[in-house]
Amino acid sequence: MKIQVVQNVLRANDAIAAASREHFNKLGLPVLNFISAPGSGKTALLERTLECLKAKRCAVLVGDLATSRDAERLGRHCENVVQINTGKGCHLDAAQIEAGLKNIPVDQLDWLFIENVGNMVCPVDFDLGEHGKVALISTVEGEDKPVKYPTLFQKATCVVLTKVDLAAVSGFDRDQFYRELRQVNSDVPVIEVSSRTGENFDAWLAWLEQFRLAVRQP
Repeated sequence: MKIQVVQNVLRANDAIAAASREHFNKLGLPVLNFISAPGSGKTALLERTLECLKAKRCAVLVGDLATSRDAERLGRHCENVVQINTGKGCHLDAAQIEAGLKNIPVDQLDWLFIENVGNMVCPVDFDLGEHGKVALISTVEGEDKPVKYPTLFQKATCVVLTKVDLAAVSGFDRDQFYRELRQVNSDVPVIEVSSRTGENFDAWLAWLEQFRLAVRQP
């Protein structure tokens, strides 16, 4: 019985997500879903990204169990920011995304970013209508996350290794990280950045532009 309930929840979610994606496709609006553990640097990455994309029209939906702190940070760089508090929920779902967009002019946007609840498991299973998932891992978390949480890295469109300015002091083993990541996903692109210093941000912005153009192609 529990299995049937879970299947029904996912089926209903997927129907809403599919309708949202169809709408995004018609608008040529690229949508990315950012997933990571708490503290990996999702908000910091988006802050600097929004600052770099100031000529672009962007919106961000932010998922957290409580508070609006991340949305307040992002709101300094973007007018269209919506905080979605999930209470005890460990992930965002497609209905929450649909509701969060009601007061945002999606037909006037160049980008829609979704910052999911900090969790490397539950958010992966819920389609939000996005075109791709960005998996974040920071150098201070350790190098073994890809084999500990393989589903996220298997489904990732891009992996962003954050806080590279702290790699040396944290003892991060790059060789192990890449070796184990490739065991899980042999060809996902990896971009190493520091949101604090801006290191390698040009590569991240170039990837974003390439992704945006691919989504907008008829």
